[in-house]
Amino acid sequence: MYLDFINLTTVSAALTLIGAVGIIALAKPLDKVIMFALLQGGFIGMIVAAKYLDVAMVAAIFDPISTVILLIGIIKINEVRKKNQESQGEGNFV
Repeated sequence: MYLDFINLTTVSAALTLIGAVGIIALAKPLDKVIMFALLQGGFIGMIVAAKYLDVAMVAAIFDPISTVILLIGIIKINEVRKKNQESQGEGNFV
């Protein structure tokens, strides 16, 4: 009776919602990346449930690439923030 509700579409939608809420609610950038991965997994699952397998294949290829680009951006932002804090700590304003 209750197991009829658990299928690919509802699990994918739940993953997408958990990922979206996690991205909004969490403060640490690496936690946001983990939630972004959950969001991507749910997104690909919903595409597969709609039987757009060619689109799901392309999304599965490009999603890890976008995650790597996001991680590179987080690393660069952290480097810039550290440099700004060091320069303000020394009294040199840029």
